[in-house]
Amino acid sequence: MNKNKLRKKYSQLRDDFSLEVVENKSIQIANQLLKLNIWDQTYYHLFLSIQDKKEVDTEQILHILFAKNKEVVVSKSNFKTNELSHFLLTDNTKLAVNSYGIPEPTNGLSVPEDMIDVVFIPLLAFDDQGNRVGYGKGFYDGFLSKCKPETLKVGLSFFEAEENIEDVISRDVALDYCVTPNKIYEFKSK
Repeated sequence: MNKNKLRKKYSQLRDDFSLEVVENKSIQIANQLLKLNIWDQTYYHLFLSIQDKKEVDTEQILHILFAKNKEVVVSKSNFKTNELSHFLLTDNTKLAVNSYGIPEPTNGLSVPEDMIDVVFIPLLAFDDQGNRVGYGKGFYDGFLSKCKPETLKVGLSFFEAEENIEDVISRDVALDYCVTPNKIYEFKSK
């Protein structure tokens, strides 16, 4: 299936979820993440969920990261350039929801991409090879291409893998792992 069809399919499936289902599946994903051998790093990039789009709720993951004394990095979107800038999330970081429903930092200490060790990635769908489908603006492809080669890319999905995404292009950055409520997919060994 191509990316546009996958976007429509999985956006609709997520829209059909109740908030309780989103919460329960998000907790299952957070519990699955604890099984991964990724917790010896320092800087973890976490997306802050768009509630209206019923994305994986990352609140539990945020609690895990803080409990493990990790440095948490969050992003601010520039919709003119389709680029992300990254900030350390601290007690002093002020967050505001932008016009697209994305909670973002309004201030904070800037963090360069090459300092980030692990990136948790929002997505709509992914395939057995680790290719992913997001909203189609390229924010994460641009961001991930600036990270160091050993940065771990961990997708979070309510759904299991598709067999194949037909229209993958060379600038698409694949995942190292994808975590669903029931399974951990590993795409390449580190």
